[in-house]
Amino acid sequence: MSISIEAFADRLNELMPLVFKELTKKLTIELHKNKITLPQFFILEFLNREGESKMTELANFMNVTTAAMTGIVDRLVRDGYIERVYDKTDRRIIKVKLTGAGNALTKKMAERKQQMIVKVFEKISEVDRERYLRILNQINKILLEENDTNK
Repeated sequence: MSISIEAFADRLNELMPLVFKELTKKLTIELHKNKITLPQFFILEFLNREGESKMTELANFMNVTTAAMTGIVDRLVRDGYIERVYDKTDRRIIKVKLTGAGNALTKKMAERKQQMIVKVFEKISEVDRERYLRILNQINKILLEENDTNK
């Protein structure tokens, strides 16, 4: 069965939001159990990957203003997941980093995400899983190349 690229795009535009919505719903349920929001979780994951980060870097990553980021960070500091670190040479420079509790939560959530993925993909054949990963890698490569040419 052959499908035109336009029909493929239409079907993909229908399915992707539905799949994303369901995955986000499942993740949000897990986050709610830990009393954090999806944006807070994205920040914790970012800090887990990148280490210390300036507020402006976090704001750019989340595509929000530094004022909005300050509010999110304030709540994460209040809850003990991250801490502010002041530059020894310039107190105007403020970085944030994960605390032990933040590290533990990101590890716990990574395990929960893996369990969710396993639960879905164990119902899909190994051949299709390998194809899926190959295609995702190709898509990622194309998008990165397009980003590089648009700079």
